[in-house]
Amino acid sequence: MSAANDPNWPSAATLLRPTPLAGRRTISLLGVSTFATSVSPRSATSTPQAVRAALGKFSTWSFRDRVDVAEDVVLVDHGDVADPDGEGGHERVVTAFLASEESAVLRVILGGDNAVTWHAMSALAGEHFDEFGLITLDAHLDMREGRSNGSPVRQLLDEGLDPRHVVHVGIDDFSNSPAYARVSLEKGVTIIERDAFHHGDPATIARRALEIASEGGRKVYVDIDLDCADRTSVPGCPAAVPGGLSADEVRNFVREVCSNESVVAIDFTEVDVERDSADQRTVRLVALLVLEAVAGVRRRST
Repeated sequence: MSAANDPNWPSAATLLRPTPLAGRRTISLLGVSTFATSVSPRSATSTPQAVRAALGKFSTWSFRDRVDVAEDVVLVDHGDVADPDGEGGHERVVTAFLASEESAVLRVILGGDNAVTWHAMSALAGEHFDEFGLITLDAHLDMREGRSNGSPVRQLLDEGLDPRHVVHVGIDDFSNSPAYARVSLEKGVTIIERDAFHHGDPATIARRALEIASEGGRKVYVDIDLDCADRTSVPGCPAAVPGGLSADEVRNFVREVCSNESVVAIDFTEVDVERDSADQRTVRLVALLVLEAVAGVRRRST
Protein backbone atom coordinates (compact mmCIF):
# COMPACT_ATOMS: atom_id res chain seq x y z
CA MET A 1 0.00 0.00 0.00
CA SER A 2 1.40 3.41 -0.93
CA ALA A 3 1.65 6.13 1.70
CA ALA A 4 -0.89 8.18 -0.26
CA ASN A 5 -3.50 5.45 0.22
CA ASP A 6 -2.63 4.46 3.79
CA PRO A 7 -5.09 5.90 6.37
CA ASN A 8 -2.46 5.27 9.05
CA TRP A 9 0.10 7.49 7.27
CA PRO A 10 -1.41 11.02 7.12
CA SER A 11 0.93 13.47 5.40
CA ALA A 12 1.84 16.87 6.78
CA ALA A 13 -0.19 18.41 3.96
CA THR A 14 -3.27 17.52 6.03
CA LEU A 15 -2.24 20.30 8.43
CA LEU A 16 -3.30 22.82 5.76
CA ARG A 17 -6.88 23.96 6.27
CA PRO A 18 -9.01 26.83 4.93
CA THR A 19 -10.37 27.71 8.38
CA PRO A 20 -9.45 27.11 12.05
CA LEU A 21 -10.50 23.95 13.89
CA ALA A 22 -11.98 24.00 17.38
CA GLY A 23 -9.58 22.79 20.03
CA ARG A 24 -6.43 23.30 17.94
CA ARG A 25 -3.97 26.16 17.97
CA THR A 26 -3.96 28.16 14.75
CA ILE A 27 -0.88 29.03 12.72
CA SER A 28 -1.56 31.31 9.76
CA LEU A 29 0.29 30.53 6.52
CA LEU A 30 0.77 33.20 3.85
CA GLY A 31 2.78 33.21 0.63
CA VAL A 32 4.54 36.42 -0.43
CA SER A 33 6.55 35.45 -3.50
CA THR A 34 8.76 38.51 -4.04
CA PHE A 35 11.54 38.33 -6.64
CA ALA A 36 11.68 41.46 -8.81
CA THR A 37 14.10 43.52 -6.68
CA SER A 38 16.56 40.71 -5.97
CA VAL A 39 20.25 41.64 -6.29
CA SER A 40 20.85 38.04 -7.48
CA PRO A 41 19.09 36.97 -10.70
CA ARG A 42 16.17 34.69 -9.87
CA SER A 43 13.04 33.25 -11.44
CA ALA A 44 9.44 34.23 -10.79
CA THR A 45 8.38 30.65 -9.99
CA SER A 46 6.37 30.48 -6.76
CA THR A 47 8.28 28.94 -3.88
CA PRO A 48 5.22 28.97 -1.58
CA GLN A 49 3.33 26.66 -3.93
CA ALA A 50 6.29 24.27 -4.08
CA VAL A 51 6.60 24.21 -0.28
CA ARG A 52 2.91 23.39 0.16
CA ALA A 53 3.34 20.47 -2.24
CA ALA A 54 6.50 19.32 -0.43
CA LEU A 55 4.60 19.02 2.87
CA GLY A 56 3.01 15.96 1.32
CA LYS A 57 6.40 14.21 1.53
CA PHE A 58 6.40 14.29 5.34
CA SER A 59 4.27 13.10 8.25
CA THR A 60 2.88 14.86 11.34
CA TRP A 61 4.71 12.69 13.88
CA SER A 62 7.64 14.11 15.88
CA PHE A 63 9.80 11.39 17.39
CA ARG A 64 11.85 13.92 19.35
CA ASP A 65 8.77 15.10 21.24
CA ARG A 66 6.74 11.88 20.89
CA VAL A 67 3.70 13.77 19.60
CA ASP A 68 1.44 14.00 16.58
CA VAL A 69 1.47 17.75 15.94
CA ALA A 70 -1.82 17.47 14.02
CA GLU A 71 -3.63 16.74 17.28
CA ASP A 72 -2.86 20.24 18.56
CA VAL A 73 -2.02 22.58 15.64
CA VAL A 74 -3.57 23.54 12.31
CA LEU A 75 -2.07 25.59 9.46
CA VAL A 76 -4.75 27.94 8.13
CA ASP A 77 -3.68 28.67 4.56
CA HIS A 78 -4.42 32.18 3.30
CA GLY A 79 -2.92 31.59 -0.13
CA ASP A 80 -0.48 33.94 -1.86
CA VAL A 81 -0.46 37.73 -2.10
CA ALA A 82 -0.84 38.70 -5.77
CA ASP A 83 2.16 40.51 -7.28
CA PRO A 84 3.74 41.80 -4.05
CA ASP A 85 6.51 43.48 -6.07
CA GLY A 86 4.09 45.44 -8.23
CA GLU A 87 2.30 48.72 -7.74
CA GLY A 88 0.20 48.52 -4.59
CA GLY A 89 1.96 45.28 -3.61
CA HIS A 90 2.79 46.35 -0.07
CA GLU A 91 -0.79 47.44 0.51
CA ARG A 92 -1.92 43.99 -0.61
CA VAL A 93 0.45 42.40 1.91
CA VAL A 94 -0.97 44.62 4.66
CA THR A 95 -4.51 43.67 3.65
CA ALA A 96 -3.62 39.97 3.72
CA PHE A 97 -2.22 40.30 7.25
CA LEU A 98 -5.32 42.12 8.43
CA ALA A 99 -7.48 39.35 6.94
CA SER A 100 -5.60 36.56 8.73
CA GLU A 101 -6.80 35.17 12.04
CA GLU A 102 -6.17 37.44 15.00
CA SER A 103 -6.27 34.29 17.11
CA ALA A 104 -3.24 32.81 15.35
CA VAL A 105 -0.40 32.09 17.77
CA LEU A 106 2.12 32.31 14.93
CA ARG A 107 2.20 33.63 11.38
CA VAL A 108 4.36 31.73 8.87
CA ILE A 109 5.32 33.66 5.76
CA LEU A 110 6.74 31.85 2.75
CA GLY A 111 8.94 33.89 0.38
CA GLY A 112 10.05 34.93 -2.09
CA ASP A 113 13.35 36.65 -1.67
CA ASN A 114 14.32 38.52 1.47
CA ALA A 115 12.34 41.59 0.44
CA VAL A 116 9.49 39.66 2.10
CA THR A 117 10.86 40.51 5.54
CA TRP A 118 10.27 44.25 5.19
CA HIS A 119 6.81 43.71 3.67
CA ALA A 120 5.68 41.27 6.35
CA MET A 121 7.17 42.80 9.49
CA SER A 122 6.10 46.30 8.45
CA ALA A 123 2.56 45.01 7.82
CA LEU A 124 2.52 43.26 11.19
CA ALA A 125 3.99 46.09 13.27
CA GLY A 126 2.21 48.99 11.58
CA GLU A 127 3.10 52.07 13.60
CA HIS A 128 4.08 50.04 16.68
CA PHE A 129 7.71 49.09 16.05
CA ASP A 130 8.38 49.95 19.69
CA GLU A 131 6.57 46.71 20.56
CA PHE A 132 8.77 44.46 18.36
CA GLY A 133 12.19 42.85 18.13
CA LEU A 134 13.79 41.09 15.17
CA ILE A 135 15.95 37.97 14.84
CA THR A 136 17.49 37.14 11.48
CA LEU A 137 19.25 33.86 10.71
CA ASP A 138 21.20 35.02 7.69
CA ALA A 139 24.70 35.16 6.25
CA HIS A 140 24.08 38.82 5.36
CA LEU A 141 23.27 42.00 7.27
CA ASP A 142 20.68 43.24 4.74
CA MET A 143 21.69 46.85 5.27
CA ARG A 144 22.00 47.94 1.63
CA GLU A 145 20.67 51.27 0.42
CA GLY A 146 17.49 51.34 -1.66
CA ARG A 147 14.79 48.69 -1.69
CA SER A 148 15.78 45.14 -2.54
CA ASN A 149 16.24 41.75 -0.94
CA GLY A 150 19.49 43.16 0.47
CA SER A 151 17.87 46.04 2.37
CA PRO A 152 15.00 44.86 4.64
CA VAL A 153 16.80 45.33 7.97
CA ARG A 154 17.90 48.88 7.08
CA GLN A 155 14.35 49.68 5.93
CA LEU A 156 12.90 48.40 9.21
CA LEU A 157 15.42 50.39 11.25
CA ASP A 158 14.55 53.48 9.21
CA GLU A 159 10.89 52.94 10.09
CA GLY A 160 11.57 52.88 13.81
CA LEU A 161 12.70 49.39 14.81
CA ASP A 162 15.06 49.71 17.78
CA PRO A 163 18.51 48.32 16.83
CA ARG A 164 19.07 47.25 20.44
CA HIS A 165 16.43 44.57 19.85
CA VAL A 166 17.76 43.37 16.48
CA VAL A 167 19.87 40.20 16.47
CA HIS A 168 21.74 38.97 13.41
CA VAL A 169 22.59 35.27 13.76
CA GLY A 170 24.80 33.29 11.37
CA ILE A 171 26.59 36.29 9.84
CA ASP A 172 29.38 34.93 7.66
CA ASP A 173 32.89 36.02 6.75
CA PHE A 174 33.35 37.52 3.29
CA SER A 175 29.60 37.93 2.78
CA ASN A 176 29.19 41.59 3.81
CA SER A 177 30.81 44.86 2.77
CA PRO A 178 33.00 46.82 5.22
CA ALA A 179 30.71 49.85 4.89
CA TYR A 180 27.50 48.01 5.83
CA ALA A 181 29.27 46.03 8.56
CA ARG A 182 30.42 49.28 10.17
CA VAL A 183 26.94 50.80 9.90
CA SER A 184 25.45 47.77 11.67
CA LEU A 185 28.04 47.89 14.44
CA GLU A 186 27.61 51.64 14.89
CA LYS A 187 23.82 51.27 15.18
CA GLY A 188 24.27 48.77 18.00
CA VAL A 189 22.59 45.67 16.59
CA THR A 190 23.72 42.36 18.08
CA ILE A 191 25.74 40.13 15.76
CA ILE A 192 26.24 36.42 16.45
CA GLU A 193 28.61 35.08 13.81
CA ARG A 194 28.32 31.71 12.08
CA ASP A 195 31.36 30.56 14.07
CA ALA A 196 29.24 30.61 17.25
CA PHE A 197 27.61 27.38 16.04
CA HIS A 198 31.03 25.69 16.26
CA HIS A 199 31.19 26.45 19.99
CA GLY A 200 27.55 26.23 21.06
CA ASP A 201 24.37 24.42 20.12
CA PRO A 202 21.58 26.04 18.04
CA ALA A 203 19.07 25.98 20.92
CA THR A 204 21.38 27.90 23.23
CA ILE A 205 22.12 30.46 20.51
CA ALA A 206 18.39 30.82 19.82
CA ARG A 207 17.64 31.46 23.50
CA ARG A 208 20.36 34.12 23.66
CA ALA A 209 18.90 35.87 20.60
CA LEU A 210 15.40 35.68 22.06
CA GLU A 211 16.47 37.31 25.32
CA ILE A 212 17.79 40.33 23.43
CA ALA A 213 14.99 40.64 20.87
CA SER A 214 12.13 40.14 23.35
CA GLU A 215 13.55 42.19 26.24
CA GLY A 216 10.86 44.30 27.86
CA GLY A 217 8.04 42.04 26.68
CA ARG A 218 8.50 42.71 22.96
CA LYS A 219 6.96 40.53 20.30
CA VAL A 220 9.56 38.93 18.05
CA TYR A 221 9.63 38.55 14.27
CA VAL A 222 12.05 35.89 12.97
CA ASP A 223 13.56 35.89 9.48
CA ILE A 224 15.12 32.66 8.21
CA ASP A 225 17.16 33.41 5.10
CA LEU A 226 18.25 30.06 3.68
CA ASP A 227 21.55 31.46 2.43
CA CYS A 228 22.74 30.92 6.01
CA ALA A 229 22.91 27.20 5.19
CA ASP A 230 25.68 25.29 3.43
CA ARG A 231 25.30 25.37 -0.33
CA THR A 232 25.22 21.56 -0.54
CA SER A 233 21.99 21.63 1.52
CA VAL A 234 20.36 24.54 -0.34
CA PRO A 235 21.32 24.54 -4.04
CA GLY A 236 18.13 26.50 -4.68
CA CYS A 237 19.42 29.43 -2.65
CA PRO A 238 21.35 31.73 -5.03
CA ALA A 239 23.59 33.36 -2.40
CA ALA A 240 24.46 30.31 -0.26
CA VAL A 241 28.16 29.47 0.02
CA PRO A 242 30.23 26.44 1.08
CA GLY A 243 30.73 26.15 4.82
CA GLY A 244 27.36 27.50 5.93
CA LEU A 245 25.17 26.03 8.63
CA SER A 246 23.97 22.46 8.36
CA ALA A 247 20.33 21.72 7.63
CA ASP A 248 20.12 20.18 11.11
CA GLU A 249 21.45 23.36 12.77
CA VAL A 250 18.85 25.47 10.98
CA ARG A 251 16.07 23.03 11.88
CA ASN A 252 17.02 23.01 15.57
CA PHE A 253 17.23 26.81 15.65
CA VAL A 254 13.74 27.15 14.14
CA ARG A 255 12.13 24.69 16.55
CA GLU A 256 13.70 26.44 19.53
CA VAL A 257 12.71 30.01 18.57
CA CYS A 258 9.15 28.96 17.73
CA SER A 259 8.74 27.29 21.11
CA ASN A 260 8.97 30.76 22.67
CA GLU A 261 5.66 32.57 23.04
CA SER A 262 7.21 35.95 22.21
CA VAL A 263 7.67 34.84 18.60
CA VAL A 264 4.61 35.92 16.63
CA ALA A 265 5.86 35.54 13.05
CA ILE A 266 8.55 33.72 11.08
CA ASP A 267 9.45 33.87 7.41
CA PHE A 268 11.43 31.53 5.17
CA THR A 269 13.14 33.27 2.27
CA GLU A 270 15.69 33.21 -0.56
CA VAL A 271 14.73 30.00 -2.34
CA ASP A 272 14.49 29.86 -6.12
CA VAL A 273 12.60 26.75 -7.18
CA GLU A 274 14.09 26.88 -10.67
CA ARG A 275 17.62 26.61 -9.24
CA ASP A 276 16.84 23.72 -6.92
CA SER A 277 18.29 20.24 -7.39
CA ALA A 278 16.31 17.46 -9.04
CA ASP A 279 15.52 15.97 -5.62
CA GLN A 280 14.10 19.33 -4.44
CA ARG A 281 16.33 19.32 -1.38
CA THR A 282 15.99 23.09 -0.81
CA VAL A 283 12.20 23.17 -1.06
CA ARG A 284 11.96 20.04 1.09
CA LEU A 285 14.14 21.71 3.73
CA VAL A 286 11.77 24.70 3.81
CA ALA A 287 8.82 22.31 4.24
CA LEU A 288 10.66 20.68 7.15
CA LEU A 289 11.32 24.11 8.65
CA VAL A 290 7.59 24.84 8.54
CA LEU A 291 7.07 21.59 10.45
CA GLU A 292 9.82 22.54 12.93
CA ALA A 293 7.92 25.79 13.52
CA VAL A 294 4.73 23.80 14.10
CA ALA A 295 6.57 21.49 16.51
CA GLY A 296 7.92 24.54 18.32
CA VAL A 297 4.40 25.94 18.78
CA ARG A 298 3.32 22.51 20.04
CA ARG A 299 5.90 22.87 22.83
CA ARG A 300 4.36 26.11 24.11
CA SER A 301 2.52 25.88 27.39
CA THR A 302 -0.56 27.78 26.14
